[in-house]
Amino acid sequence: MNKFFYIVFFVLFTVPLSTIHAQGLLQAKENFTRQDTLRGTITPEREWWDLTYYHLDIKVNPDEKFISGKNTVQYKVLNNHSVMQIDLQAPLIITKVTQNGKELMVKHDGNAHFITLSEPQNVGNIKSIDVYYEGHPQEAKNAPWDGGFSWKKDNNGNHFVATSCQGLGASVWWPNKDHMYDEVDSMQISVNIPKGLTNISNGRLRKIEEHNDNTVTSHWFVSNPINNYGVNVNIGDYVHFSESFKGEKGPLDLNYYVLRDNLEKAKIHFQDTPKMMEAFEYWLGPYPFYEDGFKLVEVPYLGMEHQSSITYGNKYLKGYLGRDLSKTGWGLKFDFIIIHEAGHEWFANNITYKDIADMWIHEGFTAYIESLYLEFHYSKKAGDEYAVGKGKAISNDKPIIGHYNVNKEGSSDMYNKGAYMLHTLRQLIEDDEKWRKILRGLNKTFYHQTVTTKQIEDYLSKESGIDLTEFFNQYLRDVRIPTLEYEIKNNKLNYRYTQIIENFDMPILIEIDENVKWLYPKANWQTMSIKSDAIKVDPNFLVYSKKL
Repeated sequence: MNKFFYIVFFVLFTVPLSTIHAQGLLQAKENFTRQDTLRGTITPEREWWDLTYYHLDIKVNPDEKFISGKNTVQYKVLNNHSVMQIDLQAPLIITKVTQNGKELMVKHDGNAHFITLSEPQNVGNIKSIDVYYEGHPQEAKNAPWDGGFSWKKDNNGNHFVATSCQGLGASVWWPNKDHMYDEVDSMQISVNIPKGLTNISNGRLRKIEEHNDNTVTSHWFVSNPINNYGVNVNIGDYVHFSESFKGEKGPLDLNYYVLRDNLEKAKIHFQDTPKMMEAFEYWLGPYPFYEDGFKLVEVPYLGMEHQSSITYGNKYLKGYLGRDLSKTGWGLKFDFIIIHEAGHEWFANNITYKDIADMWIHEGFTAYIESLYLEFHYSKKAGDEYAVGKGKAISNDKPIIGHYNVNKEGSSDMYNKGAYMLHTLRQLIEDDEKWRKILRGLNKTFYHQTVTTKQIEDYLSKESGIDLTEFFNQYLRDVRIPTLEYEIKNNKLNYRYTQIIENFDMPILIEIDENVKWLYPKANWQTMSIKSDAIKVDPNFLVYSKKL
């Protein structure tokens, strides 16, 4: 390809003064509670054991909005310890915990429950406990952002039930080690529901059992590591159809579960799914969960990235509920929820943050790869315009990275600003094939792993050959957008950066004298001889500009 790709029509950004902060690196002081710390920290009662397997075995009663059952927690002993932390949020209660049939003592501290183990816990042992629980789980107020159980009915009066819990935590509906750093290696999900309804969960369906009490139990098995918020239950009057995708690792099952009345429209609308898989395998590498297949499941809320069980509620519309978030027209070329939530299979489910403070790793990359979908199926111009268009919604309210060890994410700018930051980095690399190799390399290097921001930063610096320390400090840890201040006098361009951290010196492309050139601004004033009385800044760089 050409060394540079430039948009013919350049946009001159101006500085919104309301977004300028005197010191962007400092976060506003927030008050955190002991419960925040217990939820967000790798406590001593968590770090001594490694998750190996869950069997979540529950009964869901939609009429009563009640759940009951148990979770079998299998683990490997890493260090000698006798107390284990398991998390479960009120109003659900733990009724008992057993190990090898013996009931154990449990000390309750809010949503954290400390179990005293009576057996010797020797290093290297594989052991398990059974955690029994029941209750009326928190009902979702605004799923998926303020989640829990969504208890709804379809147009025919059938129960339509689903779970969602990112941020809030999987412990809002089932007992588990509710911290992202430790993913279970595999999992069985058994859900008992009234006959006539169907439950869809993660992984592959092993069997369905019918019972004499007019209920059925579905048994699903996940053979890959899975993060806790990715586990889900979806109950409704579902019908199923499927297709096979010829992927990089062979045939991949694409399964669709939709409400009975929506079958015919879904068969047409879900054609975005194989198109998504084709584009993302090209850019990001093979789908990370071939063994568990891929499902798109209709739910009564907008949608969520539940691993191998992506939930969908975009009302069979293009864009985001019919709207183009980029305001360029390109956002109406695809169903936003299918592309974005399924994109999380690579960034969220394959590569998963250890601490929610680093949630930008999920959302920044996935928001960015929306533009790669457009580039793959339409044009480079389409992808660039979409990325820049969405970037205009940046609020610059607080840093993208949140507070560590207290379960606190950063600014919602992690979506649009995170994506624009990555789009900018691509311009600095100047080699689209190299950029593609970097994205594929991320998903190979960190395959099925939990990661920190530092790991991602170090990888991108190493593979790009650019020291990106100040770049990431500016965009992830500071609220200010670098601003090119300039003036043109007597055929001289005087220019500098403002609103930057110390040592930030990112080059940018400008159009000047009917040519495109690299400009190397720093904090101090610099001068360049020019013939023109105007410049235009390449909008593919996340900078503002201000003519003095």
